[in-house]
Amino acid sequence: MRYLPLTPADRSEMLAVIGSASIDELFADVPQAARHADLFDLPLHAGEMEVERELSRLAARNRPGGAGPFFCGAGAYRHHVPATVDHLIQRSEFLTSYTPYQPEIAQGTLQVLFEFQTQVAALTGLQVANASMYDGSTACAEAVMMAQRVTRRKGAVLSGGLHPHYAATTRTIAHAEGMDINCLPAGIDAEAAVVAAIGPDTACVVVQTPNVFGVATDVTAIGEAAHAAGALLVVVTTEAVSFGLLKSPGEMGADIAVAEGQSIGVGLNFGGPYVGLFAAREGLVRQMPGRLCGETVDADGRRGFVLTLSTREQHIRREKATSNICTNSGLCALAFSIHMSLLGEAGLRGLAELNHSLARELKAALETVPGVEVLSPRFFNELAVRTPVPAEALVEALLADGIVAGVPYARLDPTAGLDDVLLIAVTETVTSEDIAELAGALKRRIAA
Repeated sequence: MRYLPLTPADRSEMLAVIGSASIDELFADVPQAARHADLFDLPLHAGEMEVERELSRLAARNRPGGAGPFFCGAGAYRHHVPATVDHLIQRSEFLTSYTPYQPEIAQGTLQVLFEFQTQVAALTGLQVANASMYDGSTACAEAVMMAQRVTRRKGAVLSGGLHPHYAATTRTIAHAEGMDINCLPAGIDAEAAVVAAIGPDTACVVVQTPNVFGVATDVTAIGEAAHAAGALLVVVTTEAVSFGLLKSPGEMGADIAVAEGQSIGVGLNFGGPYVGLFAAREGLVRQMPGRLCGETVDADGRRGFVLTLSTREQHIRREKATSNICTNSGLCALAFSIHMSLLGEAGLRGLAELNHSLARELKAALETVPGVEVLSPRFFNELAVRTPVPAEALVEALLADGIVAGVPYARLDPTAGLDDVLLIAVTETVTSEDIAELAGALKRRIAA
């Protein structure tokens, strides 16, 4: 779409209609500290060929994840995506379809979302799932606000094992609702610490498993403590493949389960778009954000699909909406469903077992590296390790060896005082040779 600027006369006429003296008045609610007084240090204009040349130069600085040993995780995981997934989502009837504002016409789109919901409900062990969220972090924030509506309480306790980006997103969004968000200090294996923080105004406790440090925890007892205090249990999962091996949130007593679905069918893609998963107990269905697709029959008894609940802003008055979700990540949800259909239950279990087996191999290799301490006592496919030098410096050094060694925790939370903690993840895309190469490079770099 070409940019067609308005003339000064156009602007003046528009301002007169809405009763504002200037454009600046439209931004009166933005705090002065959040404003930028001058122009940004960017070129004002350039020719198309010059722009292409510059963008190509910048793109050449990027390193593909498959260019060598790759151990990044921390909420975004490199898994193999079958070619079938990309082939099918690029069919025009999927690629060009969007939010079905006339849902009865978009039967194919609704069926895709219905199947997606069915898969998410089965994975999370809960009765109802919605037709997708933006991503895992915003799904987490929506779960906290949903708990506020259900319990009519204003407080939420976030575990120190929750991904810092999820915690920050929740604080930002819930602030507008006047909620009191209690983020506990970073803790490698401290999910149960939320129990002591529960008070009479706590709407929910939020725990993550496996947590940001890779630690897997059975949170059943935490859920029982939350329920005894009248609070809900929200379980977060950032690595969806773990559903194939670990106990589901529903089995552990979760009232709401949220997750990032990127691991299944969606590539890393420089950080998005991703797809948030959201499921809850059936009794809470009317407070769920977004929308739900349902199955029905038409007047002739033929199977059909409808929007059973659609209480987002585009379908209902703002003050009545249960969320501000304005899209459904439909293409990513389709990719997720295709990949899940290709795997099936046995395939997902096999994939999860392979991931865990490689993580065990990684742990054994790291334990041979002098000065490296494995911190995660229970894990799925990710480990937190303490390094004898700052983790960020170590990662930079290993890049020179052609190895992307993981994510320094300090990049996620610079204030936690965990500068010597490195998060290392393995998936089926990592080989035994990659693991041996990482261990060898660590020994050389630490010794130097």
